[in-house]
Amino acid sequence: MRKIYSIFIMTLVLVSCGKKETGSLDEVLKSKDTKVIQQKKSELDEEQQKIAAKIKQLNERLDELNPDKNIPLITTFSAKESLFTHYLELQGNVKTRQNVLIYPEMAGLLEKVYVTEGQKVVKGQLLATIDDGGMQQQLAQAEATAELAKTTYERQKRLWDQKIGSEIQYLQSKTDYLAKKNSVEQLKKQLDKSKITAPFNGVIDEVIKDEGTIVAPGQGAEVFRIVNLNNMFIETDVPETYIKNVTKGKQVVINFPILGTTIDSKIRQAGNFINPANRTFRVEIPVPSGSKNVKPNLTARLKINDYTNKNAILIPLSIISENASGQQYVYAVTNQNKKNDATYGTAVQKIIKVGKTQGDNIEVLEGINVGDNIIDAGARSVKNKQEVKIDTEEKK
Repeated sequence: MRKIYSIFIMTLVLVSCGKKETGSLDEVLKSKDTKVIQQKKSELDEEQQKIAAKIKQLNERLDELNPDKNIPLITTFSAKESLFTHYLELQGNVKTRQNVLIYPEMAGLLEKVYVTEGQKVVKGQLLATIDDGGMQQQLAQAEATAELAKTTYERQKRLWDQKIGSEIQYLQSKTDYLAKKNSVEQLKKQLDKSKITAPFNGVIDEVIKDEGTIVAPGQGAEVFRIVNLNNMFIETDVPETYIKNVTKGKQVVINFPILGTTIDSKIRQAGNFINPANRTFRVEIPVPSGSKNVKPNLTARLKINDYTNKNAILIPLSIISENASGQQYVYAVTNQNKKNDATYGTAVQKIIKVGKTQGDNIEVLEGINVGDNIIDAGARSVKNKQEVKIDTEEKK
């Protein structure tokens, strides 16, 4: 009997030890006994299952108390007409037709340079002179000879007018005078080539040759670079598909990223030639005078107004879906009614035809009328002819 009693006591102890919970998580993590760690994991798995069961019961009860659980909550906006301005975005470079290299017209020693870099000059101003190699003395001699020939001719003419002398003497003196006069004019023109002058008003951007340099006409003999920044323009190539919409007079917004400035202008000229290599035509946009820090070859970003609709219907791109046939559609709400201080309606699919986009909006050409209530938030979670609940608080 005592033996049986001892066995019974030992059994109770073992059972109670088997049901005893392990220590805290921190204590178990510090343990190196895999059985203890496994036992703790089993306890937590059991607790997790109990919690999941309780959550399921709570969800079932919420479903019983919330009849709108399966009705999507959406927001809407009323379709209305608005001004839609579309811009074609391109890149161009600043140019000027008055940005030229000045070359010498005759060979010789660059005798004197009269200007410095950055100096403003006017058209015709003397910039430099080239040694004329004695041409000035030749001109003086030719002028003296021409003056003598003129005097001889005038005397012969007076005598011939009085019928004195022979006609041949008169004609010879006249021919001699005209020949020497032409010789003087030619020498003057040659001598003018020894002077380098400004072809237009501008600024000396670069003095390329120094005094004492031997110069001659031809490539590599540039003496000055002169620039006029008062008549700059931007040139860009436009794809031929825009030939009807990008025309003379269209508005352009010019942005200079480097300068951080934006100015407005208009297309001054649209080319009449399509480049067969890239199927583009060239447009020219003037840069308004007084634009600070704008230099030739500066990069500009252009927004050319190629389309405007004063009565456009615009919707967000994000609410548009596409069906298996490739048709685009949105949802509108019809049959609106109130129940228990809430507004409900029916989602109706509308096939639409769209036009141009600008930013996050797109123009709707067909399928939506002014005043239609279009689903915004929740547009991708509804189905055709499904009941929806309108979140009026969101609209406010």
